[in-house]
Amino acid sequence: MHRQIAAGELATTVDRITVRQSDTDVVRHDTGAFASTGVVVAGKATLRATRALADLLLDFAAVHLGVPRADCRLTEEAVLHPDGRLPLKELYAAAQAVGVGFAAEGHFGGTPRSVAFNAQWFRIAVDPGTGEIRILRSVHAADAGQVMNPMQCRGQVEGGVAQALGATLFENVRIDEGGEVETAAFRRYRLPQYADIPRAEVHFMETADAIGPLGAKSMSKSPFNPVAPAFANALRDATGIRFTRLPLTRDRVWQALSDQRVSSSS
Repeated sequence: MHRQIAAGELATTVDRITVRQSDTDVVRHDTGAFASTGVVVAGKATLRATRALADLLLDFAAVHLGVPRADCRLTEEAVLHPDGRLPLKELYAAAQAVGVGFAAEGHFGGTPRSVAFNAQWFRIAVDPGTGEIRILRSVHAADAGQVMNPMQCRGQVEGGVAQALGATLFENVRIDEGGEVETAAFRRYRLPQYADIPRAEVHFMETADAIGPLGAKSMSKSPFNPVAPAFANALRDATGIRFTRLPLTRDRVWQALSDQRVSSSS
């Protein structure tokens, strides 16, 4: 994503952009980019740095060529100007000859920042005799602002839904009467498998954020949020029972349905 942003601002291709791993010898201290802010916070810093670098290149080109700055613009591997095209290699050589270097920085502290919005819908079937639940359809709508890399963002949404289904249907930390965790190993802690996760239909809203880089919002873990409430609502619609405790395991569903039948018959 950062290579995409940089390449767009510098009128080049992503294969010509190299991203170095974070290193305190490379950049000054900041609070970091985390909690779903890789695109919004770090991306905004990338955007500002590359725009500053583009300005340096165009400012020097205008002086070197003796033309108005407004008449210069970056294109792939060159600066276009009224009299033609100045390759960046020649621009760099000219700068080196007079002791000028091209380096720029960008910083964004993360405030203010917009948040993403997500909605989830399920169609499910419930076997009243066993409490087994089958997911027939899963649809997710996401407002991530301007989605710059749809495949990457779709993967984040699908991963968030899968992770949330684990918490909704399977994952349960059990503690005995003495306060000891009984599910201390993954053999006893049920995680969703590939076959447990249905295909999620993902739809992106056509919006643009005024704060984020190029109109983007964060996404990452936010698809997790609506999954359990949507699933509980679908289960309520199917069974008439409001479940307020996770996970929605088969035994809990079966027990609630059995209690409902006993209550109805008495």
